[in-house]
Amino acid sequence: MAKKFVYFFGGGKAEGKGAMKDILGGKGAGLAEMTDIGLPVPSGFTITTEVCDYYYRNGRKYPKGFEAEVGKHLARLEKLVGKKLGDQKDPLLVSVRSGAARSMPGMMETVLNLGLNDRSAEGLAEKTNNRRFALDAYRRFIMMYGSTAMGVPRKKFDDEFDEIKERRTRVRLNIRTRPVLDTDVNEEELESLIPKFKDIYREHTGKDFPQGPQEQLWGAIGAVIGSWMAEKAVTYRRVEKITGLLGTAVNVVQMVFGNKGDTSGTGVCFTRDPNTGEDVFYGDLLMNAQGEDVVAGTRTPIHLNDLERIMPDIYAQLCKVRRRLEKHYKEMQDIEFTIEESKLYILQCRTGERSPLAAFSIAVDMVKERLITKKDALMRLTEKDIEGIFYPVIDPSIQQSVLEKNLFAVGIAAVPGAASGNVVFTARDAEAWAAQGRNVILVRKETSPEDVGGMHAAKGILTARGGKTSHAAVVARGWGKCCVVGCEDLLIDYDAKTVAVGHAVLKEGDEITINGSTGEVFTSSLALIKPELPNAYDTIMRWADETRTLKVRTNVDTPYDAQNALRLGAEGIGLCRTEHMFFDTDARRLAIQRMILAEDDDIRKKSLDELLPFQRKDFSGIFSVMDGKPVTIRLIDPPLHEFVPHTEDEQKALAGKLAIPFNLVKRKIDRLHETNPMLGHRGSRLCISYPEILEMQVRAIIEAACENRKKGVDVMAEIMLPLIIDAKELKILADRTRRVADVVMAEQGTKIRYLIGTMIEVPRAALLADRIAEVAEFFSFGTNDLTQMTLGISRDDAGRFLPDYVDEKKTGILKSDPFQSLDQEGVGLLIRDAIAKGRKVKKDMKIGICGEHGGDPASVEFCHGNGFNYVSCSPFRVPIARLSAAQAALKTPRKGKKAGRRG
Repeated sequence: MAKKFVYFFGGGKAEGKGAMKDILGGKGAGLAEMTDIGLPVPSGFTITTEVCDYYYRNGRKYPKGFEAEVGKHLARLEKLVGKKLGDQKDPLLVSVRSGAARSMPGMMETVLNLGLNDRSAEGLAEKTNNRRFALDAYRRFIMMYGSTAMGVPRKKFDDEFDEIKERRTRVRLNIRTRPVLDTDVNEEELESLIPKFKDIYREHTGKDFPQGPQEQLWGAIGAVIGSWMAEKAVTYRRVEKITGLLGTAVNVVQMVFGNKGDTSGTGVCFTRDPNTGEDVFYGDLLMNAQGEDVVAGTRTPIHLNDLERIMPDIYAQLCKVRRRLEKHYKEMQDIEFTIEESKLYILQCRTGERSPLAAFSIAVDMVKERLITKKDALMRLTEKDIEGIFYPVIDPSIQQSVLEKNLFAVGIAAVPGAASGNVVFTARDAEAWAAQGRNVILVRKETSPEDVGGMHAAKGILTARGGKTSHAAVVARGWGKCCVVGCEDLLIDYDAKTVAVGHAVLKEGDEITINGSTGEVFTSSLALIKPELPNAYDTIMRWADETRTLKVRTNVDTPYDAQNALRLGAEGIGLCRTEHMFFDTDARRLAIQRMILAEDDDIRKKSLDELLPFQRKDFSGIFSVMDGKPVTIRLIDPPLHEFVPHTEDEQKALAGKLAIPFNLVKRKIDRLHETNPMLGHRGSRLCISYPEILEMQVRAIIEAACENRKKGVDVMAEIMLPLIIDAKELKILADRTRRVADVVMAEQGTKIRYLIGTMIEVPRAALLADRIAEVAEFFSFGTNDLTQMTLGISRDDAGRFLPDYVDEKKTGILKSDPFQSLDQEGVGLLIRDAIAKGRKVKKDMKIGICGEHGGDPASVEFCHGNGFNYVSCSPFRVPIARLSAAQAALKTPRKGKKAGRRG
């Protein structure tokens, strides 16, 4: 039996079903389902997504027998409606629309009114007794077919239409100020427009506009299938992380017309308010119009409620459709409808896009209404829904024209939300200006750990380089701070304190607004609003916590951030980066710099003694906040060169503060230079070379723990050694850690519980995990570095070429950016093997993850499926991880109990 590529619907029956989205696309499946449940749907047929898939896999050719199958179903449609495509007296007209399994609004093509030509347009005019309508339909078809199927610039058609409106229609109607509407253009003016449209078509294609309906049909089918790989569609799928689809379906549907006069119209409605989630009928419509007019915004629509006054019977029918579709699909629906001479037709229904606020409210309300279960509610919410309710956003009431006028540049959207403030170019200035109460945006070519103070002080961060996992993005995400990175058009001049894009120049102090949700940068301070968390958010998160088995910790470095993370639902700290504490004040910076530049052990130890109280105070505050929850503290990780200045002026200033000759400072710093510092003298290697660093940090941790224990705080300390490559290396450092801890506990007269473990972030450590497990009491996978070393790709430099690896139009080598979502095939294989080896030695070995992947839904699902005890992520991604862990548990329930209290 030949494979079926076309599915028919009409006459109250459909060959397809609503569950067949994968091959019929969302639109085709919806048309089939609505036909089956008895809704007034125009007849037609759907070409499956498998045709699109075959087309691109076989040199842009269609499957054998496909064209004959389309002809067979077209004949069936003609017989059902009693009309023939392109008939000179009473033509069947069809729309040809795209429709993938996932909604991609506006990304692919549509052609309306197909089947019109010079003769059938006159036949339509005579049949309907409305020549203006027929000519309007014909000019729309020429424009849509020309621009979508043949690549004629749409603007050429629009400009010609505008010329007619201004030169003839405005004069005829004596319109003084308001815009001339499409409906103002009369029959004679449309008649003069059509030849001009044909001339535009001929000029750009070298051919006359096709008069044969079969040529039109196959041109439109080809345009829709071709739009699947159009740049905007490919980009949309990449941004939305849409993968695994076969392609787009093609829907060929009998046209119904909303532009036949005052008893006709077209509209779009939602079964609930998509902004608030309120259970009200929401939508707009235009009378005497076609669907493209609603989308284009060329006319001001009327509210859906006005239809009740204008056509009460139609409104009542539409209300019945609303309730029936919600009850059937158990989801808020987006409905497209047309009224043709007082008869209602439903053209499409699909799951409606909604604001994050509405997403939570609708999910909870539908559970209360017993339309869906708690499981359904949890599974339909996304990370974007959670992100969207936390971050400040640009006031949506600001007109689009204002945004377009002030647009300065576009970069990579790294951390969602929006921020406004004065431009500053150094971290020091950011701190100084912020201390004066000014809002600042820190603008840098790229950021480094030295910029942390200024980054924390700034309202937002903008960089010319880097990607979503660059230093700027990672740090900003941890603080929930708006961030735009990789804005390569920026020309930053630190000396002049200016940033330019082309001829537009901003100087220090100028106001800008950055949108971390879109990557846009605006040259003014735009109004921002902060959405309030709906009660439904708390309800959803409570259901998530009751469902998940995976614990969720956070990556924080200060008591303040720890407190904030607790409010967001963190159950412990999975990564406390001790080196960030060194940048908090000038006194701390100076102490660490004196230690680094020390010429002998005595000076180094004296400098470390200066740092000890700072570290102890920080750890004490964190232990106090996290009372009864585990705290994993990573010992020093970055190479020492990141803590010292690199310009001559800054080095001279440091020499003056430390009272040592400049040439000695410069020489020492030059010695710290490494060709590849990521693989250099950092992490536990520093503690092997300078054991006094480990001793100071461990003393600070244990003293802080003892201090809190005496106050009745339940301390659960976990000391983590980074960048370990061998069991012997770990044993040397673990033994040294225990000796220091024993001495301190003896001094304090207090015993505390603590664990010693390691970050698995070097492939060798993963391969030798069974040996390392003999020493370690826990593993925490540092997937940022593990990904870099496994793929041999620097995350800070990958932005130049990694998009080519992810772009399905170019290569599609990788499914997604491996620094945003875990590479489960490669890095994941190392992780699975390391866990198996580690737990073979220690059955109850605690396993966690503390890279940026800990807040990525797909990576969280991987962790759930591979027996992790916890994930750890930035505070503002904790709610995302909680929801993702619940969704993973619902997809693949774990055997046994939840992770324990110390998970």
